[in-house]
Amino acid sequence: MATKVQPVSEVRDPVKRGDTDLNKPQTKLIIGGLLVSAVLLIYLIFTQNIVQPLLLIIGLLLGYTLFHARFGFTSAFRRIMSVGNGQALRAHMLMLAVAVTLFAPILAFGYSFFGDGVAGYVSPIGVSVFVGAFMFGIGMQLGGGCASGTLYAIGGGRSVMFITLLFFIVGATVGAAHLPFWTEDLPSYQPVSLATSTGLGYGGAWLVSIILFGLIAWITVRIEKNRRAPKMAPVPSTSGWKRIFRGSWPLFAAAIVLAVLNALTLMTRGAPWGITSAFALWGSKVAQVFGVDVAGWGYWQGANAVALNSSIFADTTTVLNFGVILGAFLASAAGGLFKFNKITGKNAAASVIGGLLMGYGARLAFGCNIGAYFGGIASFSLHGYIWGIMALGGTFIALYLRPIFGLSVPKPKDSFC
Repeated sequence: MATKVQPVSEVRDPVKRGDTDLNKPQTKLIIGGLLVSAVLLIYLIFTQNIVQPLLLIIGLLLGYTLFHARFGFTSAFRRIMSVGNGQALRAHMLMLAVAVTLFAPILAFGYSFFGDGVAGYVSPIGVSVFVGAFMFGIGMQLGGGCASGTLYAIGGGRSVMFITLLFFIVGATVGAAHLPFWTEDLPSYQPVSLATSTGLGYGGAWLVSIILFGLIAWITVRIEKNRRAPKMAPVPSTSGWKRIFRGSWPLFAAAIVLAVLNALTLMTRGAPWGITSAFALWGSKVAQVFGVDVAGWGYWQGANAVALNSSIFADTTTVLNFGVILGAFLASAAGGLFKFNKITGKNAAASVIGGLLMGYGARLAFGCNIGAYFGGIASFSLHGYIWGIMALGGTFIALYLRPIFGLSVPKPKDSFC
């Protein structure tokens, strides 16, 4: 086993048999989480349109699923790059396969639940995407989690992630201020959709996507065999219907649930799941309070200006983020796992640097592991694939940086998350 203890958001502990071996549910915390969720839901029902309370519910389910399965992007990239274990990356491929299967007809017909039309995340390809995704790859390995990982780790009580989130917001805000330089003054090309830019149509793009996911999954299997990669250790769980609420979910079950919930998000708000645009919004609103002319930034021109001048509760991404945090909190309390942990100087420094890199990188790359990687690939955008490749490159570099901050790196002999 590894000699260093990793946080619950990243570790899959040795399995314990039987429900009695699991931590007892933290009943008071569960009740508190449900009350906060109910109050927020009622507030949204009476102050916002119907989309917002529905998105809060979806966000709760996303957060519950992420924490319950310990479904990670940061650790998945780190495992394949460090010891060659591709189990989690294959779960990503299943998630993406289900997502493109659901997204294809939704995008092809262009209808949402409320008749406002739908649009996937198909973004331009340029220097900003390459640099931003590479920065994000380094940042998530230092910060201890990606965008979704940061939110669900906060919901689970991992103290240092509050620092990561704070500087994630700072980085996203600065990135929003600098974005015109990266997209207008440096080389940038039009968005490329496998469906609409190639003549394949959504049917052809779906087939190509499925083949690519299968190929990537096969490559990870070959890497595992060649490198004799260690297997992931399971987390404590139970059996039967109780497993829905307590214990861990299999990664592949969570992959399917996340894909379905992303499709529901697309049908509800007309766009896929995203996270980091809300961070730029929060930071920009705070900057406004201190007299910064945020409205003059190129990023906040056009359609984005509406969000800047409205309540954060009118922002769909913000509501989803709140839901993810609350959902993860409920999942951690149900498993008896919510607990604040100690912050050290080294991991705090790593969180500051990681958060800044992720926030800035996400804005440059038109999204994070959710908006660009998950949402982009599910929307048949070429930039999503580029994001994944560059983030893997950043992860490789970060493997040499993590020990400087006292962060562990999986070794071939380890049983790990």
